[in-house]
Amino acid sequence: MLRSELVNRLQEEMGSLKAAEIEHAVDIVLDEVAVALAQGGRVELRGFGAFSVRKRDARTGRNPRTGATVKVEAKKVPFFKPGKELRLKVNGGEEP
Repeated sequence: MLRSELVNRLQEEMGSLKAAEIEHAVDIVLDEVAVALAQGGRVELRGFGAFSVRKRDARTGRNPRTGATVKVEAKKVPFFKPGKELRLKVNGGEEP
């Protein structure tokens, strides 16, 4: 689903709001999630899942074209852990 599809779906559900207002609300939510993660925080949406930041250590990698070794710096990456309700919905109501 694209951001524009999400905005359209929300507008169908909330006909009283304009598309620009809904798009602004979606932007605010996504920006706040990004800000919280950038500050090292965690964002938990009950029933959906939790976003957090994980640290990846520095390592030695390989360039797939040349095979040359490359140093990969340590970095932080966003991580998503789905909640139980989301896992059940994706798996057709059955716990894997």
